Amino acid sequence: MTKKDHARLFKDAQKYLVGGVNSPVRSFRSVGGVPVFAQRALGSKIYAADGRSFIDYVLSWGALILGHAHPEVVKNLGKAIRRGTSYGMPTELETEFAKLLVEAVPSMEQVRLTSSGTEAVMGATRIARAFTGRNKIIKFEGGYHGHADHLLVKAGSGASTLGSPDSAGVPSDFTRHTLSLPYNDLAKVEAAFKKYPKDIAAIIIEPIAGNMGVVIPVKGFLEGLRKLCDRYGALLIFDEVMSGFRLNYGGAQKFLGVRPDITCLGKILGGGMPLGAFGARAEIMKVLAPLGPAYQAGTLSGNPIAVTAGIATLQWLKRHNIYPSLISRTKKLCDGIQKAAKTSGIPVRINVIGTMFTVFFTEKQVTDYESAKSQDGVSFRKFFHALLEGGVSFAPSPYEANFVSSAHSLRDIDRTIEAVRLAFKHL
Repeated sequence: MTKKDHARLFKDAQKYLVGGVNSPVRSFRSVGGVPVFAQRALGSKIYAADGRSFIDYVLSWGALILGHAHPEVVKNLGKAIRRGTSYGMPTELETEFAKLLVEAVPSMEQVRLTSSGTEAVMGATRIARAFTGRNKIIKFEGGYHGHADHLLVKAGSGASTLGSPDSAGVPSDFTRHTLSLPYNDLAKVEAAFKKYPKDIAAIIIEPIAGNMGVVIPVKGFLEGLRKLCDRYGALLIFDEVMSGFRLNYGGAQKFLGVRPDITCLGKILGGGMPLGAFGARAEIMKVLAPLGPAYQAGTLSGNPIAVTAGIATLQWLKRHNIYPSLISRTKKLCDGIQKAAKTSGIPVRINVIGTMFTVFFTEKQVTDYESAKSQDGVSFRKFFHALLEGGVSFAPSPYEANFVSSAHSLRDIDRTIEAVRLAFKHL
């Protein structure tokens, strides 16, 4: 196949899929050009339909911490699929998987499995409201928690501003109980609690933000949220769909030492298959049906194929202490990018924690959504396409995280740094 075939594939896709894709960011709208069509992937590499290969730092948007088609996961999937793909009945696999989660994640005593992170967040906010008997939810500007109506909210301007919908098709009534506040601004959160002392059911937050690019909580911010929730009787929800098992075996809450009341998980959890979960201590979870009045269900929840991939992934992570090596390689990569930028005179800020990183084209520190938006989008687009030409795939948006997997070798890191040096020359 030739490079122009991607244009043909995209043109065909646009006839039958809205915008030619099944998730908007894949369309390359943020960076321009024609999206790359994947054909297969293995380890740290993804192979396109036009014959090119890329060192992949998207990793199915963070899901593949062991890299593509990890032998242990593939082997177990092969066995599982021969036993049937869905039962609609309980299985021992679900219990085995839930036990792994409860043992790994500090805040969880019981869990409910879902088919996606969005569903996990929907369940978490529902049980928070059911448990507290309150309606309002605090979220943070730039924080994406799936496409549930009540969380698709534009940035608010101060603690007293109730959310307005950030998507067509979402009635304003659905978001009138959502407060959107600046990330890393504890004073605004405290002001919201003072205004609505008995109305706020929960705060939901990515403890390591990844959906405005990687943004790290400032010292005392998460601890402050914990204290405010305790003071006012609200629940703290950590959306660890992205950060769960990405920083260590147990999530950002274990890494940072702050325990939420409810945790949402996805991505890595499913080992590349569609799987999510939410969990909390038993007294909160018992409000969920069939024990309590808060209803949530799913035909494919606990699907045996997805759970098998999840078990294989978590057991591998539990047996092998890969995190020190992963963190070291991520640091080596980011140090190399920073050095190349300085040599080229290109102003960048690299936010990195664990195995997550984002290259922001700005001189400013990036600590919230507003500072993330201050970056130079034109430079990012040029950088992104130059990297593709150099055989490296970063996320096709300046507001996304990139990831390192256990499949990325030191040679991959060195090749990436060289590709970055050449990309900076195009700027």
